[in-house]
Amino acid sequence: MEGRRGAPGSDDDYSFVSPVVKYLVFLFNFIFWIISLVMVAIGVYARLMKHAEAALACLAVDPAVMLMIVGFFMFFVTFCGCVGSLRENICLLQTFCICLTVIFLLQLIAGVLGFVFSDKARDRVTGMINNAIVHYREDIDLQNLIDFGQKEFGCCGGVTYTDWSQNLYFNCTQDNPSRERCSVPFSCCILSDDKQVVINTMCGTGVQLLEYVEAGDHIHTNGCIDTLVNWIHSNMFLLGGVALGLAIPELVGILLSQILINQIKDQIELQNYNLKHQSDPWS
Repeated sequence: MEGRRGAPGSDDDYSFVSPVVKYLVFLFNFIFWIISLVMVAIGVYARLMKHAEAALACLAVDPAVMLMIVGFFMFFVTFCGCVGSLRENICLLQTFCICLTVIFLLQLIAGVLGFVFSDKARDRVTGMINNAIVHYREDIDLQNLIDFGQKEFGCCGGVTYTDWSQNLYFNCTQDNPSRERCSVPFSCCILSDDKQVVINTMCGTGVQLLEYVEAGDHIHTNGCIDTLVNWIHSNMFLLGGVALGLAIPELVGILLSQILINQIKDQIELQNYNLKHQSDPWS
């Protein structure tokens, strides 16, 4: 949409859509559009690689499904931004701008609510972790995620290591026929050597039967929730930087898209003005 000369002496004499703003909006969205495609591809691949019986077993805590949902949403939003900027389509650009504004506000609200209602947020996280523990053996992605978290944070279970008794395989009741009865995953174990190549996956066998102090000689007895809370308190500046790093691109995207929308609207008004005066030169 090229700029047209307006009425002589008017402020909009050379009104036009800035190509710099236009292609900045496109480039901004194109980068995240590619990222969204990669996320969807990884999520779909992970789902297809799972066994049929596990395909519908635990959708609520499946990392692959979460990755696909976020990826599809990002794809829709960035698609609106890409096409809207190239075609100078106000409707698509407004959709992109509104979605980005809603995302930013939801992040802000979630942060405020998480800080104000920290106890309820803690209970919610506890419920999610306990649900993940229950479905630990049903989803390989979830299992790898939990093992990674327990190894990296040096923790075991939600509140304490005995939370693993909620899992069917690690349940500590007498009638449980599982060979892993009263055990915990190997990711709870204290490694004697961080560079240990071969890991003893049976190192957590029967640990739930031990006293707390004795169990501490073999595994990390502290729960992951307290460990995570302590990590958050110790890395507030880092988390603040990450939050700011997420907010700045969103605000830039909102600002650039709004500038582009205003320029397109001005261009349309100028074209309508020119057409009106070309058809009625005496007006």
